[in-house]
Amino acid sequence: MTDPSGHPLATELPRTTVRGAHDGLDRAILVALRDMGASAPDRLATRVGASRASVLQRLRSLESRGTVIRQAIRHGVGRPRHLYDVTAEAQRSLPANYDGLATTLLESIAEVGGDQLVDAVFQARRRILAERIRARITAALGPSPTLAARVRELAVIQDESGYLCRATPLDGFDGPLELREANCAILGAAAGHPAACRAEVQLFEEVLDARVTRVSHIAAGDRSCTYRIEPREA
Repeated sequence: MTDPSGHPLATELPRTTVRGAHDGLDRAILVALRDMGASAPDRLATRVGASRASVLQRLRSLESRGTVIRQAIRHGVGRPRHLYDVTAEAQRSLPANYDGLATTLLESIAEVGGDQLVDAVFQARRRILAERIRARITAALGPSPTLAARVRELAVIQDESGYLCRATPLDGFDGPLELREANCAILGAAAGHPAACRAEVQLFEEVLDARVTRVSHIAAGDRSCTYRIEPREA
């Protein structure tokens, strides 16, 4: 299905960016390298409990993705010995506690300035995100995109940010649209802070220049955060 401008309407989940994504063995190799330092495939295989062939295959894949670097070490005559080590890019795939950090920061902000300061923080975040999203929509769609095109692009942006987002037309070209987020990427930080969810609705209204109504809410126990989007004059 296409909108009046000829662009297809998104009826499926946009493809999520998977650069830097790793499965269990990849992650185990990265963690081992981070802990042990530059290592040969044999040593890594012993550490992670996998065959040398499997580890070497994964190392080559990780190297092609920029998360592992290979260096040749010469010891006298003969073929050089290859050691592998992690790059700075690999840090994104190692264990982190960003959600815990965000939650603690919000608790600290609330302790310092109460709910009013927490609300101000989320409003500041809304303004920053709105500026970035508007710039991306303009760059991707030009100065006067249709509402359907804006919603579709917003779905892609939110999906890339971890919200598992899709946009769906509800009633033909001129009818309302649905934006559905199957995951809340900031649920831990937003829990107990209604200002976060209020700011998200305001963000969508601002960047879409549309009326946005939340019809389901993950924080309330629903399976998704779903929004009905329609022109302001409707």
